[in-house]
Amino acid sequence: MKFALTTRGPGRARAGYAALSAAALLSVGCPAFAADAEVMIDNFTFSPQTLTVRAGAKVTWTNRDDIPHTVASTTKAFKSPALDTDDSYSFTFTTAGSYEYFCSLHPHMTGTVVVEPAAAPGQ
Repeated sequence: MKFALTTRGPGRARAGYAALSAAALLSVGCPAFAADAEVMIDNFTFSPQTLTVRAGAKVTWTNRDDIPHTVASTTKAFKSPALDTDDSYSFTFTTAGSYEYFCSLHPHMTGTVVVEPAAAPGQ
């Protein structure tokens, strides 16, 4: 499993994303199911709260709140450092299953990533 931390501070250009975010997919009526996906942290919530991806997908959480948050698996499979405003944390899910997570600074904030098996070649 892999993870990466990306910091975007004031005055820095924001990189564009090649993959559609889960929020964008939902807004056009598609299920939250993408190769790579994003979760926004805003107003003390993870959005989307439940996300479905295939094994091998990278999920990136970005903090849009003005206070720090974390992303921590209930099974300790992954844990971010404290994310300030506009900081991001990414984790690549390699194994199918359901991964519940929360903010260790604000435990009432919860979310789930459902990882489906990788698609067979040609699908």
